[in-house]
Amino acid sequence: MLANKKILIGVTASIAAYKIILLVRLLVKQNAIVKVVMTPNSKDFVSPLVLSTLSKNNVVIELSNENTWANHVNLGRWADVFVIAPLSCNTLAKMATGICDNLLLAVYLSATCPVIVAPAMDEDMWHHPTTKNNLKLLESYGNKIIKVNKGELASGLFGEGRMAEPEEIIEFITSNFFRSSLLQNKKVLITAGPTYESIDPVRFIGNHSSGKMGFALANSFYESGAEVTIVSGPTNQKAKYAEIDIKNVTSSQEMFDSTTLIAKDFDIVVMSAAVADYTPVQVSNKKIKKHEGNFSIELTKTKDILHYLGQNKKQQQILIGFALETNNELEFAKNKLEAKNADAIILNSFNPNNQVFGADKNQITILKKGGETTTFDTKSKDDVAKDIVNFIYNAFVQNQ
Repeated sequence: MLANKKILIGVTASIAAYKIILLVRLLVKQNAIVKVVMTPNSKDFVSPLVLSTLSKNNVVIELSNENTWANHVNLGRWADVFVIAPLSCNTLAKMATGICDNLLLAVYLSATCPVIVAPAMDEDMWHHPTTKNNLKLLESYGNKIIKVNKGELASGLFGEGRMAEPEEIIEFITSNFFRSSLLQNKKVLITAGPTYESIDPVRFIGNHSSGKMGFALANSFYESGAEVTIVSGPTNQKAKYAEIDIKNVTSSQEMFDSTTLIAKDFDIVVMSAAVADYTPVQVSNKKIKKHEGNFSIELTKTKDILHYLGQNKKQQQILIGFALETNNELEFAKNKLEAKNADAIILNSFNPNNQVFGADKNQITILKKGGETTTFDTKSKDDVAKDIVNFIYNAFVQNQ
């Protein structure tokens, strides 16, 4: 998403400046082009040499240095986005009133690109009326403000004023400025994770699904411009973007109810959850005690969510299913494609070289309705998600 995007970072004098080291590293890791401008006093908090080394560009601090002049106008026009982080209370006041006594402020006042600020200050400073008024002024000028976190502060107090983490800043940049328009105005529903079928209040029948693939898909669809909702079984996964709506469920019945209730409102439905095929006929309301001898549980089939959606698919809705097979993979996947009335089935091959559940990588084959089959190399689940999104766009969306 950020490859070849030009990111200018402005660093001010705040203890939170140490976080910019990681921010620069993460941006460069995503192949962004990063330049850094610092206020003179910020050198007391983070080393220009470190930021220069990590960004692979000279850090600029002074308006002039011996016989050279830093062209603040060029910097403000070069960048795709200007991120001032951390934003100190002092620099905030100067930006709000138009004071221009250092290079960073000169760049800000002449910048033609969008400007984002990530404030960092102690709680009492953060809540002071002057700070609030200055932030309102900055917003009225068209700047975007990343909200502060609540946590331990440099003063030793615990409260609001802590600068957003580098990962949060990157997510804010991506979400607000660099999302693709590939699936703009499309609504996508994804199911993710396992389901747990209760035996008694403390035991359940489940599977090893981690939800990684489903959440990777949600992130990729969102980055492609779509509005995304996840119906998720129990998982530790979190969406990268706050705008992704997550509906948490536990059992297969809850996933059926939640998914079928809203599916008609979505353009694309991707069923990546590992839903239990069977559930106990009876659930004890007390913990079942251990006895001598064997113990049996009678199971009954759960409702088939993909089949239901296939039978009730609205016109032009795209329905994608997942299949996990250990043998006769293509044959079973083709049968599932036809039986469920899906537009495509994404086949996971479960073998010693592709463990799928809980793994960070996956290898898939996509079977499209009509006979086309596409096999992909083993990749990270994030990259697999991008392949799936691109496939759905190329195979279905662009022709609608």
